[in-house]
Amino acid sequence: MTGTSQAIFDRKLLTLRRARFASELGSADFLLRRATEDIMLRLQSVLRDFPVVLNLGSHHGVLSEALSADQRFGTLLNADLCEAVVAQCRGLRVVCDEEFLPFAQESLDLVVSGLTLQHVNDLPGTLIQIRRALKPDGLFLAAVLGGQTLHELRMALGQAEEEIDGGVSPRVAPFADVRDLGALLQRAGFALPVTDTDHVQVTYPTMFELMRDIRAMGASNVLTERLRRPLKRSVLLRAAEIYSESFSNPKGQIVTTFEIIHMTGWAPDASQPKPLRPGSAKTRLADALNTAEISAGEKANPAKDE
Repeated sequence: MTGTSQAIFDRKLLTLRRARFASELGSADFLLRRATEDIMLRLQSVLRDFPVVLNLGSHHGVLSEALSADQRFGTLLNADLCEAVVAQCRGLRVVCDEEFLPFAQESLDLVVSGLTLQHVNDLPGTLIQIRRALKPDGLFLAAVLGGQTLHELRMALGQAEEEIDGGVSPRVAPFADVRDLGALLQRAGFALPVTDTDHVQVTYPTMFELMRDIRAMGASNVLTERLRRPLKRSVLLRAAEIYSESFSNPKGQIVTTFEIIHMTGWAPDASQPKPLRPGSAKTRLADALNTAEISAGEKANPAKDE
């Protein structure tokens, strides 16, 4: 996800998993719907039209449906890695890999993405491609899963595997944190980059219902370093015990954390506001606050001479 030479995610397996569970996406799309609501709220504060819009990683069209209901958004392109998934979207559809975008330079007014880019191996490269595909002053809005996502499941599986097999294999993806993503937006050349995070806690009767939802999302383990054999039944049962013991609410339900990080950036344009040069201010902060100005070398309450 951070541009290393070694692929973290098996993109071919990810495509196969999405295709396998394409018909079940609607049964476990609560996170995507939450991310969609947040993206649409952010777009409400931008008072302009967007003639050409790309929904990158469209899933089964939840975000596209919300965009289609607003006349400010013109031609809508749905793009996804999996043909069986994007086929469920209404309107124009494109099957493409988020790591190799087929869109012309400065051809898009708005790019949105809901809970897809966390599975990209070269996220810096993808962000650069998005920025280049945007027209000057074009807008990029994305929601991705952050590093706190499924930390309870990661701990329970790791502890159970350590107890029974004497070692731990990678089971839950190492998603980025909010500071990393902010730096990546700057590195990709976006202007006015902003990132913020939303922690969502969901309850389940047991760990097995959680794992069912993860499979229905098409988001089960696609790490390249994963073990190729299934988890032992004994490891799964012990992990469920550990999860219940460590992360249960008073009702006996397990608690699961999903972290959604929102990324916002603009394609650079001369019309955008720019920070003032140091020392160029014409009004002192002390005057604005109606207070005395004290230099860094002075004490706020110097002692009187005796």
